[in-house]
Amino acid sequence: MDLPASQAAVEATAVPESPMAEAIFRTLLYADVFDFPMTGAEIYHFLIGLTATPDDVRAALEGSPYLAQRIEQMNGYYALRENAQAVEKRIQHEAASSKLWPTARRFGHLIAHLPFVRMVAVTGALAMRNAEERDDIDYLIVTTPGRVWTSRGITVALVRIAKLFGVSLCPNYVMAETALFQERQSLFMAHELAQMVPLSGKALYAAMRDANGWSAKMLPNAIGPFYDEVDVSPRGAGRVLQRLGEWLLGGRIGDSLERWEQRRKLRKFAPQASQPGSAAVLDDERIKGHFNDYGEPTIWAYQERLARFGLPISADDSMKIVEMS
Repeated sequence: MDLPASQAAVEATAVPESPMAEAIFRTLLYADVFDFPMTGAEIYHFLIGLTATPDDVRAALEGSPYLAQRIEQMNGYYALRENAQAVEKRIQHEAASSKLWPTARRFGHLIAHLPFVRMVAVTGALAMRNAEERDDIDYLIVTTPGRVWTSRGITVALVRIAKLFGVSLCPNYVMAETALFQERQSLFMAHELAQMVPLSGKALYAAMRDANGWSAKMLPNAIGPFYDEVDVSPRGAGRVLQRLGEWLLGGRIGDSLERWEQRRKLRKFAPQASQPGSAAVLDDERIKGHFNDYGEPTIWAYQERLARFGLPISADDSMKIVEMS
C-alpha cells in the first residue's frame, strides 16, 4: 500500500540526502546553541567538518529537501524552524555590536601599544557581531615570553580607566607567543580560534592558527578571520614608545615585577580557579581567566541537539585535552 504523499516526503528526508546537507544542518545546530541564525556566507565559512565552495553551500540551501523541512530563511538569515524567532534577536544584536565596535577598535589600538604586547584580538560574542548593548568587550592578548603577568597588569590599569567612561573591557586570555597551542581541543575552541578578529599582530595570528592546525579538520573553510580589520600594530613613534616602556620594565627589575604580580594574582584567583566548572589556566605563559567554563556546556547543548535530530555524535563533537609534545 502506497504511503500518503506528505508522509512519503517526510520519510524520504528523515536523514540528510547528502554530506553537504548534514554539514549545513550541523553548523546551524551549533549556532542555535547561541540563538544565532546565520547568513549563507557565515554558514560557508564556519561549515562543520566539510570542505566546500560557496556555490556548494548555496545549492544545498536552495535545493535540499532535508534542509527545507528543518530550517527557515528570513531577512537573509537561516535558522531552525523551531527557533525562527531568533532572527529578530540576531538583528538586534547586530545593531548593538555595530555600536560597540568603534570602542573595541579604539581600545584595541591602545592595548596593542602597551609594553610587551604583540597581538590583540577581539573574541566572544562581539567577534561574531552577536553582542548585547552592555556586553563586555573581550580581548585575547599575546605577549613576549616572561611578561605575561606584567602585560596583564598594565592592561588592567587601562581597563579601570575605560570603566570611568562606561566601557567594560575584559582581557580574559593573555598568553605568551611561545604558548599559542591550545590543549583543549573541541568544536567550541575551534570556533573561538576561527571567529576571533585580530586587530594587531596579524603575522602572529597566522602563526596561532597554524599552531592549532587540528581545528582545520573541524572548520576546514575557516582559514582566516571572517571579519578583517586594519592592522593597528605599533609603528613609528608608537613603536618607539612601546620599546621605551619595554626597556624600563625589562631586565632584573622587570623579572622581579613579573614574579611579584604573578604571586599576588595567584593568591587572589586561587578560590575561583579551584571551584567546580572552572576552565582557568594560570601559569608562567598563560592567564586564562575562564572561571566559568562555557566550553563543556556548549558542547553538551550541541550534542543534545544532534541527538534530538537523530544525527550521530562523533569524536569531533566532544571535548578532549591534548598535551603539547
